[in-house]
Amino acid sequence: MNAPDAPLFDAPAVGQYLDQAGVTPASCRRARQQFGDRLRAYYDRQPAGTPIVQARTAFVDLLLRRIWATQMGDVPGAERLALVAVGGYGRGELHACSDVDILVLAPRAGDVNRVSEALTGFITFLYDTGLDIGASVRSLRQCVDEGRRDVTIATALLEARLLAGSETLFEQLSRRTGPDKMWPTRKFMAAKLAEQHVRYGKFDATAYKLEPNVKESPGGLRDIHTIGWVAKRHFGARTLHELVEHDFLEPDEYRQLVEGQEFLSEVRNGLHLLTGRKHDHLLFDQQRELARRFGYQDTAGSLAVEQFMKRYYGTVKGLSRLNEMLLQHFEEEILLARRSDRATPLNSRFQLRKDFIEVRNAQVFRRYPFALLELFLLLQQHRRHVRGVRAGTVRLIRKHLHLIDDAFRADLRCTSLFMEIIRQPHGIGHELQRMHRYGVLARYIPAFGRVLGQMQHDLFHVYTVDEHSLFVLRNTRSYAFPEENIPALELGYQIFPRIPKPELLYLAALFHDVAKGRGGDHSVLGESEAHAFCRLHRLSEFDSRLVAWLVRHHLLMSSVSQRQDIGDPDVIRAFAATVGDQVHLDYLYLLTVADMRGTGPTVWNSWKGSLLTALYLATRRALRRGLGSPIDAHEQALDIRHRAAELLPAEQVDPRECERFWERLDDDYFLRFTAEEIAWHAKHILRARSAAPAVVATRDFPDRGSTGVMVYTRDRKYLFAAITSTLDRLALDIVDARIYTSRDGYALDAFLVTDINGNPVSNPAARREIRAALRRALQEDPLSLTPGGRRVSRQHKAFHVTTEVSFATDLGRDRTVVELICKDRPGLLSQVAQAFAEAGLVLQNARVNTYGERAEDAFFITDAAGHAVTDAERLNALREDLIRRLGQELPPGL
Repeated sequence: MNAPDAPLFDAPAVGQYLDQAGVTPASCRRARQQFGDRLRAYYDRQPAGTPIVQARTAFVDLLLRRIWATQMGDVPGAERLALVAVGGYGRGELHACSDVDILVLAPRAGDVNRVSEALTGFITFLYDTGLDIGASVRSLRQCVDEGRRDVTIATALLEARLLAGSETLFEQLSRRTGPDKMWPTRKFMAAKLAEQHVRYGKFDATAYKLEPNVKESPGGLRDIHTIGWVAKRHFGARTLHELVEHDFLEPDEYRQLVEGQEFLSEVRNGLHLLTGRKHDHLLFDQQRELARRFGYQDTAGSLAVEQFMKRYYGTVKGLSRLNEMLLQHFEEEILLARRSDRATPLNSRFQLRKDFIEVRNAQVFRRYPFALLELFLLLQQHRRHVRGVRAGTVRLIRKHLHLIDDAFRADLRCTSLFMEIIRQPHGIGHELQRMHRYGVLARYIPAFGRVLGQMQHDLFHVYTVDEHSLFVLRNTRSYAFPEENIPALELGYQIFPRIPKPELLYLAALFHDVAKGRGGDHSVLGESEAHAFCRLHRLSEFDSRLVAWLVRHHLLMSSVSQRQDIGDPDVIRAFAATVGDQVHLDYLYLLTVADMRGTGPTVWNSWKGSLLTALYLATRRALRRGLGSPIDAHEQALDIRHRAAELLPAEQVDPRECERFWERLDDDYFLRFTAEEIAWHAKHILRARSAAPAVVATRDFPDRGSTGVMVYTRDRKYLFAAITSTLDRLALDIVDARIYTSRDGYALDAFLVTDINGNPVSNPAARREIRAALRRALQEDPLSLTPGGRRVSRQHKAFHVTTEVSFATDLGRDRTVVELICKDRPGLLSQVAQAFAEAGLVLQNARVNTYGERAEDAFFITDAAGHAVTDAERLNALREDLIRRLGQELPPGL
């Protein structure tokens, strides 16, 4: 049974073994173990789908038949029963560790009662073998009744297969559960469409999740099953190939289905064999291992896992397209069969039939290739009357995609049609997404075609590049509909009507990431792609350069707002100089917000939105003032101080006392905080008794989506580390940290924090707990630096991030900027602060950014005398200390 040259499943050898050892739970477990070892060895040599599925189905068939014969063969009355495989097992698709669904069928309920003890023993025996069994025992009437109530049960019975027992009874089941008895084709089809809609909703209607489900996600194996179920119900077909014979499926489409199913089966078997159990989520660490098993290797341009996942996403995209087209074909033929077949002409090439657009003859695309774009314009113009595109026309589009070549792209009719599509008042995002699904967009924009299924193996980029780009495009379209009242777009709604040509924004969204995966700076490479496309489409040189500029700088505004001190007039001046004018600023702001909101559900938050707004408004003021007349830092500080005073009524704070307090602070403080924050600080600090060792206050900042935490106390070593350790122990995420030390040696440390779900701490009791915990920590001597006990997520553990530390000198502010990239972890800020304190350095400010599993933080430090650190030896020592602290993997148990 273990010979290396033996077939994957040797039925005679397994049968002989069971004959010699006897059919017992122990012998069956040993047979399963030996067979499992054979499967793993086979897969290790070459990932396989169908061979493993067929072998395991045949093995389980043999095992169950032997056990049935042993346990039930001599039981009086058992000859009237039938042992039936249902569901995926009935379909003959048992992957390496799939569960085994069986039905014990009886003519009547009384027949079950007469053999109940034996049946209990049979099912117990199955569990004792270690098989993952899903067993049900029903009479024929019960099967019929439950199948009528539940389409899932009816579907499982649709794929029923007799294993042992009464053939007559099994034939009765087949007749009584047929479409003439229950779930007629129309009703069954509608139920399956609704079922798929619900299933898609669980995965946000996209196949491009970071960790997709190989079986259930859109484009997964379940999509193929759905096609098969409807085909079986409508045609009585037993295989997908029979759809070719019924002219519902063309040979090349059948090949695509079979090849896609084979690849997904290979992946699913790999997941089962890697985990030793039924497991269908393609998790990060498993993606890497399967990439290795499939023979992919890292290259200069992309990781092996990214190449593997590109193939995966390409496969599921193709299967999803086929699923959509074929189910629509069924829908037209089954659900819409009773509607009038009369056609309404739209023009000489297209007509409307049953609310679906179709070509007027099969030669339209061959004679008029530009019609491949015209179709989508018609869908926009008649959107109120058109439900979609007829399946037959979708099939013709797929067949004629080869016509979209360089000559097609240069044709004035085609370029004009594309620009007309992107200038329409409605349906731009919807129809470009449809163009993408049908394969037209990738052919028309070859650069876009190169990023199909392109992903980055991290926790930050949730979608593939093509899907992300279309999400960003749809986000830019949202600005045109202020009635939707999306809070994040409040400023965007004001700006959008002012931009002269919205189509330039849409083109920038489409092209901003189009050069990813090529190596090099994708922004620079994409800039030239965008410019060439715009010129090909007869845009002016000014407009073309604007689109190209947006692509080149699409990351600039988010980077400046999150990594630099936007309270520094020099930062604003430099950014304004790059932007140049109000038009470029408006377009860049709109694109930046759309891009961040389209990257992933955790990337955008109110805090980041407030940073972008602050940068936009400060830059707008600088542009209005003129780049040749920059605002003076002292003048700006005085203005902020004056506005803060106006926010403090005299009955709350003595104005004279407030002015005396502010005299202890320099311009840097007033530039670092908003007038609202400064007023809040003053109110709490001046209200506190002078004897209080520390002032701790909290408040909500709804416009920033976070909670403010302020600590004012005499400065001392490890103060910042102690505060951040305490906040970490409270399971709070720090999204911003600003540190200020007054002339008389008091520290004012201010933080913006969220809970672990990214929300403000709105519960008053929770805020009281924050204040109390901080006061306790500040009373300890030495200060408590105990790290938090939060666990790191499984996803974070799957990634390794090389710790990088770099330094730059901010000459204008006489300070050193420490840029840190490392793996995000609980207590990170506290560890960094300890390193600074032990090196005798003063932390002035911090910009905290997390991109998935990566922390990319900036710290502004000085020496004890308040000057930038320029000693190379001292900086190298700091770098080594930070890498030592943060460069190692997370300790066990975190």
